[in-house]
Formats: sequence, structure tokens, C-alpha cells
Amino acid sequence: MTNNNNDSERLSRREDHSKIGVSFEFFPPKTAEAEVSLWASIGKLLPLAPRFVSVTYGAGGSTRERTHQTVTRLVRETETPPAAHLTCVAATREEIDDVARAYWEAGVRHIVALRGDPPAGIGAHYEPHPGGYAYSNDLVAGLKDIAGFEVSVAAYPEKHPESPSIDADIDALKAKVDAGADRAITQFFFDNDTYERYVERVRKAGIEIPIVPGIVPVHSFKAVSNFASRAGASVPAWLAQRFDGLEDDPATRQLVASAVAAEQVLDLVDRGITDFHFYTMNRADLVYAICHLLGLRPKVEEAA
Repeated sequence: MTNNNNDSERLSRREDHSKIGVSFEFFPPKTAEAEVSLWASIGKLLPLAPRFVSVTYGAGGSTRERTHQTVTRLVRETETPPAAHLTCVAATREEIDDVARAYWEAGVRHIVALRGDPPAGIGAHYEPHPGGYAYSNDLVAGLKDIAGFEVSVAAYPEKHPESPSIDADIDALKAKVDAGADRAITQFFFDNDTYERYVERVRKAGIEIPIVPGIVPVHSFKAVSNFASRAGASVPAWLAQRFDGLEDDPATRQLVASAVAAEQVLDLVDRGITDFHFYTMNRADLVYAICHLLGLRPKVEEAA
């Protein structure tokens, strides 16, 4: 992956964007109003032909039913393949296997397999459930035994906050790959050099599956900063500076957020990256704009 500053050779400025692939992450709605907003966002983004859309799973499996409802509706009402998040927490193997089989029967063929956060949320001490899958590599192996699921897993360019080192974290990723993982999606990051160095270390460790960068548009700098501090993702000083003084200026904040995300994604394209996973926060505006800059356009139905 090489960053080339010659505008005539910049990949992001070429006319052929056919190799660009995107996927979108949503979380299940808690209220009727939130559900309307979610499906409006889905309706805006699905015409861009994402490779899949994923639906998250709350801490301790707290959104299990809502996740299932959202994913199965995607199967019924759209042509876009959905991916259901599934975690190890707060359930026995039998219970998790039952959920996986129900997804398969509903037509879901893709699972995002995660260890998951304890019921108390990020930062609480994790304890494997007695009789459950202890870690995500165990869950990956279990899913592969149940059916021919495509399985995505998490990767951490700055290491998981509970991991003792980046080497130990990469060992954990390798265990997931050895168990059958097909793809890794990264925690969000803002320094592309960090991602590039991570991918280089992963490849040196013999891991060859795609390492798809996870991108989060900064709708709210305060909210993203708080989540980043809990998730082990760093927030560069330059990023804080760009949002400084915009707390009460949503219009300018939106413009800055668009510029920041576009700068990051287009730089990754120039480094040879062609696949992106967007953490949408159930909002379509910034993600749609970034995808437009990537060259993606809504597919137009041809007349019969």
C-alpha cells in the first residue's frame, strides 16, 4: 500500500470506481420513532449496493430480539445480504446455537462473531458464561459447525483495550482465522498510518483474510471521543482541533465532519484500499456523502 501524492496517479481521482466495495453497520431501534429513522437511513443507503449491512447486538445480548427482527426484515424486504452480530455473553452454547440456527432458517448467511461486552458494558470485567462459548474464536468454530455461514470478526489496529499487547491481540485474531473467520472488520481509527502498520504486522503473522477498515463519521465529536476512550481508539489532537468551538454550530460541524471523513477515506483509497465498513450510527447523511465521493451512485432500475 503506497501513498502517492502525484494527483495524476491518485487512485481516488480515477474515473473507474468499480472496485470500491462498502458495507454499513446499523443498530436495532429501541423506539417506534427510532425504527422509522433507521429504515429511512437504510432506504437511503441500500441503493448504493453495499456488499452487506450488519446489525449490532447489545451488551449482554440485550437487543437479541430487536436484532433478529431487523435482520429478518432485511431478508424479507431487501435484496442486500444482512449480517447479524452474535456474541458469546450471557448465554449457553445451546442458546447461541439456537439463535444461529434461527438466523440460518430465516435466510441469514452472514454472522459477525464477537466476544461481546459484559452486561455492564464496555470496561466491565468479562467472564465467560458457564457452558457458553468462552471467546470469539470458539464462537467462530461453533458457527462453522452449524452451517456454512460467512463469518466476520473484529480487529483492533490499536489493540483491544483488554489485550496486554498488540502481539497478543494479533495472536487472538489468528485464532479466529484458524477457527474459520472469513473477514476482519476493524475498530474505527483516525490515523491511517496506524491502520497500515497494523495490516503489515497482521500479514507478517501469516493472516491473509481481508482486514476491512471500519470508518465512523463524526456526527458528534464528544460522543465519538467518549466511545473511543472506552474502546481503546485514540483521538488525535488535530482531530479535536478541527471540531474545537463547534459545539453550538451544527451546520459547520456537519461540514467539518464531512471533510474529515472524506479526507480519511480518500487517503485510504490512494493507499490501495478498496473495501470500507461504515459505522453509520443509524444516520445516512454523512455516509451517503462519503460514498458519493468514492464514486458510488444509486443503481437505476432499467425499464422493462
